[in-house]
Amino acid sequence: MAMVATRRLRELLMRRLTASTHPGLGLSLSPRPMSASAQYDASRASASEAPEHSYESLRVTSVQRHLLHVQLNRPEKRNAMNKAFWSEMVECFNKIAQDADCRAVVISGAGKMFTSGIDLVDMASEFQKPQGDDVARTSWHLRDLISRYQETFSVIEKCPKPVIAAIHGGCIGGGVDLVSACDIRYCTQDAYFQVKEVDIGLAADVGTLQRLPRIIGNQSLVNELAFTARKMMADEALDSGLVSRVFTDRETLLDAAFALAAEISSKSPVAVQGTKVNLVYSRDHSVAEGLNFMRSWNMSMLQTEDIMKSVQALMEKKELKSVSFSKL
Repeated sequence: MAMVATRRLRELLMRRLTASTHPGLGLSLSPRPMSASAQYDASRASASEAPEHSYESLRVTSVQRHLLHVQLNRPEKRNAMNKAFWSEMVECFNKIAQDADCRAVVISGAGKMFTSGIDLVDMASEFQKPQGDDVARTSWHLRDLISRYQETFSVIEKCPKPVIAAIHGGCIGGGVDLVSACDIRYCTQDAYFQVKEVDIGLAADVGTLQRLPRIIGNQSLVNELAFTARKMMADEALDSGLVSRVFTDRETLLDAAFALAAEISSKSPVAVQGTKVNLVYSRDHSVAEGLNFMRSWNMSMLQTEDIMKSVQALMEKKELKSVSFSKL
């Protein structure tokens, strides 16, 4: 494989050198593609509903080619997570994982805030003790229930498509569980994060306590947030590494999130999705195990045509947006 790749690269270099020596023979000039942000501005008005996604608690739109926007869509309830939400998120991201045309996802909240967390009124019946007084059977029932709720956010992490969280206003309780499962987090200056579960008498059980320490890398701060349920404001979230950028308002936030998603979606889906899979695996394993997994992964993925397409674009000084990669 290495010998074949080397030979193909050598041939490509020779063609490139020949084209440079004889300008009329090699490259054809084409208009410079629009920037990612310009593409988003041009397509924002024409965002269309994704026909295969119809939900009560979510709205999914196709903003532009290869890019989906998932919105928590209960603005009148501050995007509180009702019964429908917990199953619809799993259905939504399982479909996205299998969508060969999708290469990146932005998730945001409709209305005044990202989410107020669990809808305690709508979900009350889920936590009522089942009839009967057998502790083992009651516990078994609750274990299954918690497992299904955990999958609501784990499905984001399992989805090979990069997921960017665009957070404005409050991100409370289950919202922190959600965004901690995302790959990249941007927020507005008025955003705040609150691990709220201790205030309603329980320990967070759907991902925050497992993922947040790995994201922030400061166990003392994580403990403080989880024990007190205090608000972490946007500046502190940026300083701690929970988010990578902060924006003045929601419109600017979404512009930046979609520009980033467009940039990611312009690159080889084999490369991007393989990178996400290996990042997640390596986070949970030793360096040696991660390297071994990477060897097994790339012994097949290095044979993709996307490498030659990407290298050729680089040598011809073309943007990757001009390269047509096959669906994945």
